Amino acid sequence: MAYLNTTFAPSFLDRTRSILAALKTRRAQNKMYRKTLRELSVLSDRELADLGLSRCDLHHIAWKTSESRI
Repeated sequence: MAYLNTTFAPSFLDRTRSILAALKTRRAQNKMYRKTLRELSVLSDRELADLGLSRCDLHHIAWKTSESRI
């Protein structure tokens, strides 16, 4: 039995939209990362210890927060 399988490649416009959407998401993530990192960096070592955090954790926590909120 023969069959015909046709696939269509995404158009240039579709690919451009996809790239722009990815850039927009990445920019929003980066903005959230910087904001979270800035807010956590203001806390004193004692306040961070009360939260169970250390200064070396801040970058990782800020990145994970930015990934989960977008």
